[in-house]
Order: sequence, then structure tokens, then C-alpha cells
Amino acid sequence: MICCRPSRRALLRWSTVVAGASLLPVAGRTSARAADDVQPVNLELVTVTETTAVLTWYTGVPGTDDGLGRMQPAPSDAEVLYGTHPSRLTMTAHGPSGTPYHYVELTGLEPGRTYYYEARSRGRAAAPTWLAFGESAGTPAGDVFSFTTPQPPPGRHLFSVALCNDLHLGETVAGLVGQLPWIKGIEQVPGHPPYPEVMAKALIADARSRGASRLLAAGDVSSEAAPADLQKAKSILDTFGGLGSDYLVARGNHDRAHSGTPYASCSPGEHQGNDCFRDAFFPSGRTFFTHDLHGLRVIGLDTYDKPGNGGDSGGLSAEQQSWFESELAKEPDRPTLVFGHHPLFTENDPLAVTGTHSLDAGQSLRILAAYNRSPGVFLHHAGHTHRNQRSVFPLAPRVVQQEVGAVKEYPGGFTLLRVHTGGYALNFYKTRGSEARAWSERSRQELSGQWPQLSLGNRHTDRNTVVTRDLSGLG
Repeated sequence: MICCRPSRRALLRWSTVVAGASLLPVAGRTSARAADDVQPVNLELVTVTETTAVLTWYTGVPGTDDGLGRMQPAPSDAEVLYGTHPSRLTMTAHGPSGTPYHYVELTGLEPGRTYYYEARSRGRAAAPTWLAFGESAGTPAGDVFSFTTPQPPPGRHLFSVALCNDLHLGETVAGLVGQLPWIKGIEQVPGHPPYPEVMAKALIADARSRGASRLLAAGDVSSEAAPADLQKAKSILDTFGGLGSDYLVARGNHDRAHSGTPYASCSPGEHQGNDCFRDAFFPSGRTFFTHDLHGLRVIGLDTYDKPGNGGDSGGLSAEQQSWFESELAKEPDRPTLVFGHHPLFTENDPLAVTGTHSLDAGQSLRILAAYNRSPGVFLHHAGHTHRNQRSVFPLAPRVVQQEVGAVKEYPGGFTLLRVHTGGYALNFYKTRGSEARAWSERSRQELSGQWPQLSLGNRHTDRNTVVTRDLSGLG
């Protein structure tokens, strides 16, 4: 029997232990006691819109270790008590029971209101994921947490676009960051479907159910550009709609032409090897493009349009750089979204020591200067870093660079761009399928359990923002 709830400080200490240390079996604990004991951890406030919020957490058996440094999973219930005062949590929401991978969505919230909540399993409060520079579960408010819903973007809703990246079809081991020899990778549970396929299929299902009419995949759709993996990626993306109309794809460094790759079915690349990616997604030739979406100009960049082994800086060919600057100059005031695999620059990125995580610096400076001459550009979507990060650079203060967490691993999801006549909203969603939730939680143990520190987004605004901007000219 629990006589009282643990203090917030105790919960934070427990969360830190779970996140950073291997939990070994406790001597003398019976299997019956372990099976009946549940500890809810890894609480995260993932998404906050003007009327909804999404919370996830995990329940495990204390004193156990699944071999990856986390507790053995323990199915349980999922309950969230919430309200507009910390001592009056008068509303209740539930997620599916009988699973250790909990996903609860609060609906019917009021814009511009502060809400307080507590997430529970078997009556026990869930402890948050520990983040070095942020608050994963919201703002602590005594023994509960709080968040404030934003006002919606002004004007009427026009359309929604799913922004995603890093599907890595064909990959079998996750978390091999920079090929560092002391980093242990994580594999799928034997007998389960390949995790890139699980996560890509969940992406399509959730993007559609969240109202996306278009999908932009910003590179690394494959592990190493093998034809079978590219075709698998395309077949899954094709379930969303038509290539070039309903969904658009850009090349990542993993999709590059591979030198010496013995694929007779792939035509020679411009820079090296056989360009299987181009054959799969751009059979007519050029791998950078512009696309009209109800008046919104969408520009797709090939940020590995160069020779290389994939571990260096991204880069545009001289032809692409010239084309891009000319394209912006044609209609500098037209509302424009640019997407490509490599970010222009990466802020607060400790993994940059394992390899360059951005475009060539000189090219990035030229792009920012071109953005500053083109007032219509408002968003640059990038992947590659596998994290949620929002950046605004002084050389182009009207443009948001949004890095989005990977599809294929924790946090496992996509960002929904909702375009209104008076602005736009960006919200990150984890995918909801049962296999996807299980793999997302398993793969959070990358980097010995430290991966959430780098990938979820330490600031609330790294995952959820609303921007006021005149987009009334769009259809």
C-alpha cells in the first residue's frame, strides 16, 4: 500500500537513475512480486496545439533489466488527471490498457489556457524523462506538471503538410552514431518486422489521420541506396499517394550514389557510382525541383549533390546553387517552403564532433543571404540530425529552420505543418501504432540511454510553435 505520492524531487531522482543507469535484478524479489510491480517512467509532453496535448510514457518492472539498460516492459493502464488549477484536476483521459507503451491525447482544450496534469499507471505518478537543458513533461508545478495551449494561427485553415525525414529503409541496427566503436547499436526484437518498415508505415497512417494532404520526405529514405530498399521505401510512400503530387522526396547522404556498388539495374551517377536513388524517385533526371501547392512554392534541394562517402558536409552542385538562387529571385515575395536533408547550420549539437551535420558553411551563408533577399521564404525543413530543433539565424530572421526527429527511431514521428491565411503552426507527433510505440521506446536506449537528451528537443518550442504571417494569397 502506498500512503502518499513521492515528492517531485524524488520522482526526478528516479527518472535520472532510469535514464542513465542499467537496472539490475534485485536479489530476493520473487517473480510474482516483480510481475505485479509497475513503475511508470519516461513521461513526455510531446505535442501541444491550441486544443490538444499528447503525452507518452512507459511502464516497467522495477529491479529488472531487458539487456538494454531499461526495465522489462510491464503492461498497465494509462490515466491522465488534468484541470485548470493544480489542486483541482477534475478531468480525466485514458489511453489503451494492457500495454507498457502509453499514448494519451487530451482533446477539447481551450486556446490560451494553462492546464495542470498528472499521468498515472496503477495509481502511480509517472516520472519524466530527464533532459539536461529542458523539461520533457512540461513545467513542474509542485507535484504536477503544467503547459499552456497557444492561440491558433490567425485566419482560416487552408491545408496541412507532413514534414518527415530519415526513414532508413534497409537498416538493421540503430544508434551507430558516427561509427564510434564503443557505441552499442540496437536491433529489433527477433521475430518482429524490420523497424524501418514498421515506423514508415506508422508514419503514413498517422500523417493521413492527422489531416496531412501532402508529405515531404527530407532525405535518407534508405539505409545505403540499395535498389530493394529504395523500392520498399517508395512502395510504402506510395500508400500515401502519388510521387510528385501527393508526396515529394529529397536526397540524403545515405541515398547518395555509391561508388563501386554492383547494381546493374542502376544507371551511372553524375558524381560517382550508380545512382539508384535518382532512378527510383527522379527517373527523368534532375534531383532538385520546385512544386506548386495551392500557391505555396515548395523547393526541394538535393543536399548531397556531390561526390563523397556520406560522412562529410552536405553540398549543392554549382548548377543547383545557381538554379536555386535564380528560382528565389524570380518571385522573391511568393510564400515559399524549402526542404532538404542537411541543415544550413546546427545549433547546440554535441554529436557534431562525430562528423559534419550541416551543409558546406560557405553555401549555407549564400543561402541565408538569398533568403534575406526573398521575403516570401518562411520555412526551411531539414533532417539528418535526427532531432527536433528550431533555429532562426540573424542573416535571415524571417526564416525558421526546423529540424525534425527521425521517422525510424525514437522519438519516431513527423512534424505537421498547418497553414492558415494568417500564419502557420508546427507540431511534432510521435507515431501511434503498437509496433511503432514499442520500437520507439526500445530505441530510446541508443547512446546508453542518453539519446532523448539529444533528439526529443529540450525546449517546448523545438517541437511546437505558432507563427503569425500573412499567407492570405494561398488557395
